Amino acid sequence: MSGRAQTIDAWLHTHADHQRGKIALNFEGRSHSYAELAEWVERLAAGLQHKLGLKRGDRVAYYGKNSDSEVALLFAAARLGLIFVPLNWRLAVAELNYAIGDCGAKVLFHDGHFAEQIGAVLEGLETVPVDVSDRLASLGENHAPVQSEAELGDAFLIVYTSGTTGRPKGAVLTQEAVLWNAVISLHAHDFTPDDHILNILPLFHVGGINIQMMPMFFIGGQVTLHAQFEPDSTIQALELEGITTTVCVPTVMKALLYHPDWGDLKLPDLRMLNTGSTDVPVEILDAIHKRGIPMVQVYGATETGPVTTYQKSGEAMATAGSIGRAGIHSRIRLMMDGQEVGFDMPGEIWVKGPNNFSHYWNNPEATAEAMADGWFRTGDVARKDKNGLYWFADRVKHMIISGGENIYPAELERVLNRIEGIREACVVGRAHPKWGEVPVAVVVLRKGGPDRTAILAAFTDEIARYKHPKDVVFLERLPRNAMGKVVVAELRKLVEAASR
Repeated sequence: MSGRAQTIDAWLHTHADHQRGKIALNFEGRSHSYAELAEWVERLAAGLQHKLGLKRGDRVAYYGKNSDSEVALLFAAARLGLIFVPLNWRLAVAELNYAIGDCGAKVLFHDGHFAEQIGAVLEGLETVPVDVSDRLASLGENHAPVQSEAELGDAFLIVYTSGTTGRPKGAVLTQEAVLWNAVISLHAHDFTPDDHILNILPLFHVGGINIQMMPMFFIGGQVTLHAQFEPDSTIQALELEGITTTVCVPTVMKALLYHPDWGDLKLPDLRMLNTGSTDVPVEILDAIHKRGIPMVQVYGATETGPVTTYQKSGEAMATAGSIGRAGIHSRIRLMMDGQEVGFDMPGEIWVKGPNNFSHYWNNPEATAEAMADGWFRTGDVARKDKNGLYWFADRVKHMIISGGENIYPAELERVLNRIEGIREACVVGRAHPKWGEVPVAVVVLRKGGPDRTAILAAFTDEIARYKHPKDVVFLERLPRNAMGKVVVAELRKLVEAASR
């Protein structure tokens, strides 16, 4: 059919032609071969076009937990040149309403988990809700063939960033960016068609969509998708289902490490684990490496596709804590005060690559602020050693300037996370009349955890004295947004209030 070769749904048809019965996707006891998935996508695309009247460039949003229906819709959108907008189901109603209104979605697909919220979410919007509980059967029946002029250069995803300050921004990725990200990911993971990945990350993040899932479909491997992370089902899949790799954020890894079955778990097929977080406690990495499993770290952002730097499995154990080397087809600069810094000097990570986003939806001002001559300014700080390895430092906006010296909270948080009895910790700056700012540790304790004196003493001989926290504030929990990120602005207010 005309146009198919120019869009990423062609991956499914190509693998179906070569290996018609090869399993592409498993979800909740259902398995779809590449041929079956390709045919489902084609039927859905016809329904979207002829029943819902959607046209190239229209936006369609998805509000639900991970499912095979969402994957099929994702590829059907690509077939027609539609723009797919995956929504974070953890967001509040007002936040969802803003995102749907901002992107101008014509249709909101949702699953049964959130049916009761749809009225409030769509208040004041001319967006048609479609329940996917029947796996979109009504959309896949008896339609005329698809007619599409979609191309790889078409916008494909709008992924809204978490918006820790102000409104969230919708990062736009083209189909071509997703393709290039898949190419880069293949190099990062040494993927082959024999790989079988487990996807437990939510598909409202580029991490869930693009780090491993789309690369698997690109190369013709197998994907097992879970609706959301559950420790028991993840443990079972890793042991019994032939999983070769999966992506785990630190909170997931902690849940697995503390699972009663982890110590006796047999992992016959697992060849590596992957973490896509910026700063992973080395203790987690060491615990995984003790099992003989390489834990590779990938760095990136929503705006970079996300795969930008990464470790390869062969050096992950020897370079624990590094975010790896510049990825294939990725160009990296470390910049400070308008100049590129030298080895072992901290600088903001600037990225240029074919998997970068094109712009922020409806936000030219934010796009201009984030870009510099084609380079995306990540807002993250790292240093590069003489071996070509990058080491994450912190966010630019989290940097504390104390007495003219730059202090990066993540460096102090690594020390805090090694202290027995601390459940979680964060470091922020507090105003000081002499030094401008001083670092303060904010700590959530486990039962019987250390006191203030013991916590401050833990920094002795670990890092330079001028970087040491000058105080400790104890909280019952850290303030987090809907995406689970610590809200630093709110934390600073709590720290200031505690000093009065």
